Amino acid sequence: MDRTGLLIILSSPSGAGKSTLARRLMDWDPSLRFSVSATTRPPRPGEVDGQHYFFTTPGAFHQMVEQGQMLEYAEVFGNLYGSPRAPVEAAMRDGRDTLFDVDWQGGQQIRASALGGHVVSIFVLPPSLPELERRLRGRGQDSDEVIAARMAKSRAEISHWAEYDYVLVNDDLDETEGRLRAILTAERLRRDRQGGLGRFVKHLMEEDA
Repeated sequence: MDRTGLLIILSSPSGAGKSTLARRLMDWDPSLRFSVSATTRPPRPGEVDGQHYFFTTPGAFHQMVEQGQMLEYAEVFGNLYGSPRAPVEAAMRDGRDTLFDVDWQGGQQIRASALGGHVVSIFVLPPSLPELERRLRGRGQDSDEVIAARMAKSRAEISHWAEYDYVLVNDDLDETEGRLRAILTAERLRRDRQGGLGRFVKHLMEEDA
């Protein structure tokens, strides 16, 4: 049966496992499309336009915003980042789900957009704040000052947990992945998301016993 693709929002504080879970979910279902962001920052070595980001100019970015072509956008350290609407709508028509790795602000904008009725939002929590800090330090990438800033931002992110459809505590990566799969499977099977179901039932009722 035909169905319209979903917009799957996955959010969490840094270090809670969101990116790892997103990769695992896409390995489990290769039909999932990851939303490639547009950005005004210059490409870094090895980055491919259209694969890692859609690289664009500030003028072109602002024009897309004014024309309603961005589902969400934000300025980060002087550069603009946003989720183009056209590729998402194309995936929806093909019955493919799009996965968004965005923060609570991006999630709010997508839910408030014209496509908000197709959104499934999931927030991932760490098992504890000390464990979250341990994971951040375990990366070995940030100074004490940066980690302190990330922890402060994490508290602000977590305060928006109640805005999401589902909230998962990532105390075990395999179990959390399993719960994510279950959410996606159930959401795809909702009656109102199965296009053609009414026609199928009508045909079924008209068949000879």
